[in-house]
Amino acid sequence: MNQPATIPSYALYGEHALPEAAGFAHIETIAARSALHDWEIRPHRHGGFVQVLLVREGQARISFDGTDSDRQGPCAVIVPAGTVHGFRFQQGTAGWVLTVSADFATRSDGLGDPLGPILARGEVNPLDEVAARRVGWLADELLVLQQEWRGRDPLALSLAEALVRTVARASEPAPAAGGADARLERFRQLVEIHFREHRDLDFYAEALGLTRRTLSRLIARRLGCSPSELLHRRLATEARRLLRYTGASAAQVAAELGFDDPSYFSRFYLRMTGKRPVDERG
Repeated sequence: MNQPATIPSYALYGEHALPEAAGFAHIETIAARSALHDWEIRPHRHGGFVQVLLVREGQARISFDGTDSDRQGPCAVIVPAGTVHGFRFQQGTAGWVLTVSADFATRSDGLGDPLGPILARGEVNPLDEVAARRVGWLADELLVLQQEWRGRDPLALSLAEALVRTVARASEPAPAAGGADARLERFRQLVEIHFREHRDLDFYAEALGLTRRTLSRLIARRLGCSPSELLHRRLATEARRLLRYTGASAAQVAAELGFDDPSYFSRFYLRMTGKRPVDERG
């Protein structure tokens, strides 16, 4: 029997014991963990956690789902839950890594609040002098509180939120025609939970209290695609991650993602990415 294709998943890098998923925040210096691994954090992901990398000075090579870029401090990187990522730091790079539970998005004030969107889409941005100074102060205060962490410490969670908001404010605002839509966010959550199950559109529409036609119009208006295309993109993204990072065969990945026919999966992957599954194995 084939072993399922898996990508290393942690709350904190190298630690398999997961903390309580809600109301969690943890901060450490870049050196505290990276220096133990020759300044390299190999590709992995965090299922229910968002990570914020804050480089004060030095350089980092950042890998997001197989795409690499070099960044010089001061800069900030927000890694959404589930994104495969890795870091290679120049020796001596200084900064912090903040890990928060994905439920931090619920601290958003609603329409127009950048907190939810930035945690969901991620960011890689430089920090100006003012933002870098504020981030440094907040990170240092969190490190002190870390020594007294008792779980869901309101002060620590508020400081963590302030830190993420500082990064969000320093980022270029993303235009969003018509403001946020809770139905769209809920649809994305449902896709994340169920994309392996190949549910039909009626399932998603019913879960949202919409007709299939209304759901299609909402996705077309806000995202410029159909709901089916969004589902297919999510499947293709997961397939690419598994093919690149696990060494699994196309047949194994097909089985992991709910495809009954490996040949159909290969045609699907070629249509969605322009590549054959075998092309992803370098």
